[in-house]
Amino acid sequence: MSGKVAVNGTELNTRIDGAEGADWIVLSNSLGADLTMWEPQIAFLARKYQILRYDTRGHGLSNAPAGPYHFDDLVGDIVGLMDHFGIARATFMGLSLGGMSGLGLALSYPDQVKKLVCCDARADAPAAFVEGWNQRSAAIRKGGMEAVVSGSLERWLTEGFRSADPAATERCAAMIRSTDADGYIACAAALKRLDYLKDLHKLELPVLYVVGDEDSGAPPQVMKEMAEQTQNGEFKIVPNAAHIANIDNPSGFNAAIAGFLDIA
Repeated sequence: MSGKVAVNGTELNTRIDGAEGADWIVLSNSLGADLTMWEPQIAFLARKYQILRYDTRGHGLSNAPAGPYHFDDLVGDIVGLMDHFGIARATFMGLSLGGMSGLGLALSYPDQVKKLVCCDARADAPAAFVEGWNQRSAAIRKGGMEAVVSGSLERWLTEGFRSADPAATERCAAMIRSTDADGYIACAAALKRLDYLKDLHKLELPVLYVVGDEDSGAPPQVMKEMAEQTQNGEFKIVPNAAHIANIDNPSGFNAAIAGFLDIA
C-alpha cells in the first residue's frame, strides 16, 4: 500500500509492506535518497515486521516545504506519520539523515520507540562536516542536483560495487537527481545544526549502531564512540561497504541487523 499523507503542513509519500498485524518497523532514508533505497531489506524485514517507509520531506515523491528544516521538523514528521497509521510504538531504522532523525525521535519520544537501528550516521556537526554541507549546497545552487551526483556516489558506494553493478549505481544516481534541490539544501541546514552527541547517554532503549567499514561520512570509530556513550548501545560493522551500507552490501547489512531485530 502506498500513498501521500498530510503531515505538519506538507504531504509525505509513504509505502507499507509486510503482514498486517505484525510488529511495526519504520524506515527513514538518507539525504539525497528516497524510500526505494530500502528495497534490499524489505523481504528480509517482512519475515517479522509490518514496514512503514516514507520519503523524507524534500525527497522522492514527498513535498518540499520552504526551508531551512530542523531536526524537530523531521522528527515531527515521523510522529505525525505514526499517529496517522495508528502506530503507538515501533522499531525504527534510519540511515544517515534518517539515522539522525531516529536519534531525535528516541530522545524526544522514547515511549514510541521499541528499538532503534542507527546506520551510517553522526550525532554531532564538527566544523569540517558543516563546511562540507556548505560546499554541496553552494554547488547545487549553481549547478542543480547534477553537481553532487558524482561525489555522492563515490561516498555512498565502494568502487568495487560501482564497477560490478552499474545498473544499481545508476538507480542511486537517479535518486539523487530526483531529489528536490531546495529540499536537499533545507535538510542540509538541519545537518549543520546536528547536536545529539551530548544526549546519547540519556537513551535507555536498545540502540544498534551500524556502519560500513569504508564509510568516510560517518566513520566506524565515530559510530563506535556513539555506541559506547549509549547505555544499551551495540555496534556492528558491515564489511565491504561505504556510506549507503544497506545497498553496498545487502547481505552483510542484513546479517548485522538480524540478531538485534530478532529475525531468523
